[in-house]
Amino acid sequence: MLEILNVALLSLLLVVTVFIVLSRHLVVSAVLMCAFSSLIALIYLIMNAPDVAITEASVGAGLSTVFTFAALSLIKNHKVNLSHNYITLFFMLFLSVCLSHFMIQLPDFGDHNAPIHLHVAPYYVENTEKIAGIPNIVTAVLASFRGYDTFGETVVVFTAALCITLILKEEESAVAGRSRVSRKSHD
Repeated sequence: MLEILNVALLSLLLVVTVFIVLSRHLVVSAVLMCAFSSLIALIYLIMNAPDVAITEASVGAGLSTVFTFAALSLIKNHKVNLSHNYITLFFMLFLSVCLSHFMIQLPDFGDHNAPIHLHVAPYYVENTEKIAGIPNIVTAVLASFRGYDTFGETVVVFTAALCITLILKEEESAVAGRSRVSRKSHD
């Protein structure tokens, strides 16, 4: 069942990606990029990475979409004139072949004999409590070994929340200002 869901999500992700590339309208592209980011967040959630999924959903689907639409509101013409260039097409195909070659070299997802599981994971399991003094391995890894990364994620999520709050306050004050002006003109 989970494999069917993974295949469905990846297929949908591929379809959305193709539509993003072929889209000639910036608003449609922005909506599709929001959908792409939401699908990626779902994939992260299925892969048991809820912290990454929440960050992707808030920053990728939320904040990026808000900023994209804010930028698009400043543009009059939302259509893009795409010309197909053979050099770009060749570069994309070359990059696709290279990425496919490297992806084939990766170990299977969840493989217990993958290189990371042979050296890094046993080190954390054996030495976490001695080094960090925290009995919970996940907490110790996030707070001690990956402390800067966790702090960076926290700063990104906080900045996203702060920016959204500021954007909504500016819109709220602009609406309030317009209503004051319209009341004065009626008096």
